Amino acid sequence: MATANAFASVKLSDELVRQAKNAAKPLRRSAAGQIEYWAMLGRVVEAQGLSAGEAQSAIESYEKAAALDALTSKIIGAHADKSLVSRVRQIVKENRLLSK
Repeated sequence: MATANAFASVKLSDELVRQAKNAAKPLRRSAAGQIEYWAMLGRVVEAQGLSAGEAQSAIESYEKAAALDALTSKIIGAHADKSLVSRVRQIVKENRLLSK
């Protein structure tokens, strides 16, 4: 009987493992964790009946929305602590100096 933490060994190409290591670094995942993540994404895509192109488009839309949300939060935070106003003034002053 398998336990929840049981592991199995599989053979993977060196190229796939290298790609997983590179993709995992900024996310602080292991190569195995990255490959498991990719497998989970693949299962979701297949279960939803999406093509690879549709899945990629959905991911890109999600990432754009997340980036916009992060930018909006930064702007709201900067406005609340008054740093936005001072930064805009600094940029205007720098631009005026450069245009002379």
